[in-house]
Amino acid sequence: MIQAFRYELDPTRPEEECLRRHAGVARFAYNWALERCRKTGTTIPAVALHREWNRWKRTNAPWWEEVSKCAPQEAFRNLASAWARHRHGLARPPRFHRRGVRDSFRLTGSLSVGDRCVRLPRIGEVRTKESTEKFRGRILSATVRREADRWFVSLSVDRERPDPVPVVGPGVGVDLGLSSFAVFSDGGRLESPKALASDLRRLRHRSRLHSRKELGSASRARSARSLARLHYRIRCRRRDFLHKATTELARTKSAVVVEDLAVKNLVRNRHLSRAISDAGWSEFRRMWEYKTVGHGSRLVVAPRNFASSKTCSACGNVKETLSLAERVYRCEACGAEMDRDLNAARNLASLVAGSSPETVNAGGADVRPVLADGQTVGKPESVLISMYGRTASAASS
Repeated sequence: MIQAFRYELDPTRPEEECLRRHAGVARFAYNWALERCRKTGTTIPAVALHREWNRWKRTNAPWWEEVSKCAPQEAFRNLASAWARHRHGLARPPRFHRRGVRDSFRLTGSLSVGDRCVRLPRIGEVRTKESTEKFRGRILSATVRREADRWFVSLSVDRERPDPVPVVGPGVGVDLGLSSFAVFSDGGRLESPKALASDLRRLRHRSRLHSRKELGSASRARSARSLARLHYRIRCRRRDFLHKATTELARTKSAVVVEDLAVKNLVRNRHLSRAISDAGWSEFRRMWEYKTVGHGSRLVVAPRNFASSKTCSACGNVKETLSLAERVYRCEACGAEMDRDLNAARNLASLVAGSSPETVNAGGADVRPVLADGQTVGKPESVLISMYGRTASAASS
């Protein structure tokens, strides 16, 4: 499988200058290629862009010998991938990269890992702040990225891992929310650290100070670094919470059932967009997809038309309407009363009630889910299960 190993670098000043130079060349090559595509009105393949770049750089870019040839070459491949995602409706058209916003580059070729160090072509041996003892596998590429004033390297590694031992135990339904980040069908709750909300006042203060600094001054540069560190701290707190939560669930639950939320549409609500973005629902789902694969559990995604909130988990009665203000679910048919999120989580858990390993077919898809009353919900292909080796993107994450 393809797995990523991420280390924080501890470069010296000359090494950091070399990293910045490679990032600048990659950014310049990306913008140069994007301008060529816009002038011609068509997308140019990465190979054709690289050939044209080799002819152009000898007379117009005398500094090209100072960096590895992989930096601009991989930038052209990134641009080709960006155009492909745009054609398939997965992203907006590629835009020009700005200095300080997109400081990253990818290298291939002669790459190796030593004792607390990483060897990169044309850059040399760069120390890492973490131990590299657990590193195993063949390196395919190395992506170097700057976050705030720190440099990180992500190594894409081809390695063999034994098949995980399947987790034995009941499955759990998870209802994601804002008051509580997640409510489980067994009655447990997971509270979010609300990384952005807790530091929002400090973020606003530093943003105001930064906006009042004189353009091009040293104080504005220091203010920009301070603001970037705060943004980095917020990201780290959110990421740490998501990693710990998803790892614990993948290790202890045989199956995790979640809703197929349209987060892109939900954030259009101007009253809830900040809270939804701060929660990180999409990242939570992405982490689950590959962690359930590596720990022997499975992720079941309920169909988007499954009315988990409107359905009574006790008798199966479905309400016609249910407002967001109703936090307690009251069933008119059987008189059951319970927390709205707990009711939704139990309905999600019923999708895997009584399931066994034989319910997974050869294509990696689950059979038609069965509810407590014996009825089936949706089509078989509407319930997606992340299986080992199903997607390379999940494994590479």
